[in-house]
Amino acid sequence: MTSRQRAFLKSIAMTTEPIFQIGKAALTPEFTEAVNEALEKRELIKISVLQNCADDPHEMAEALAGRTHSEVVQVIGKKIVLYRPAKEEKNRKIILPRAPRR
Repeated sequence: MTSRQRAFLKSIAMTTEPIFQIGKAALTPEFTEAVNEALEKRELIKISVLQNCADDPHEMAEALAGRTHSEVVQVIGKKIVLYRPAKEEKNRKIILPRAPRR
């Protein structure tokens, strides 16, 4: 992902509300599956890490991205933003700017 594409996704994420919260139970298989399903439907999701969660948000973002085959767009404080394009082209809602040709 290019910095231009990442900036584009960050601009969308600014107006997006978190749809998941991670608490002290952290990353359970059920939570990971729910995030996976949400990524397929929405492509870009925001997750809020609660104060009672002792894990580092950056580490959780990387682990969650690895498990869901998505990309970490950003981690700011206790907010995580993940992106994964829909598997089927016709279901894609977000069209990323093209990478410049060299």
